Amino acid sequence: MLDKHKVGLALGSLTGTLHAVWSLLVAVGWAKPLMDFVYGLHFMNNPMTIQDFNLGNALLLVIVTSLVGYGVGRLFGY
Repeated sequence: MLDKHKVGLALGSLTGTLHAVWSLLVAVGWAKPLMDFVYGLHFMNNPMTIQDFNLGNALLLVIVTSLVGYGVGRLFGY
């Protein structure tokens, strides 16, 4: 039997960490080259533009995705 809280924490931590890494990539200027590379591997042009880093947006991104990940994990735990 799965523990709903532990599954929620695991998925919330994973999604939050992935988005924290993405925010770090944006902050150091590596996000666009990475996206261009990934799109290029799929024979596509990158239609997205990367905005300037904003600490408030980065924190909000990590918090929201962690909470959503926790909620989805908790639902999965049922």
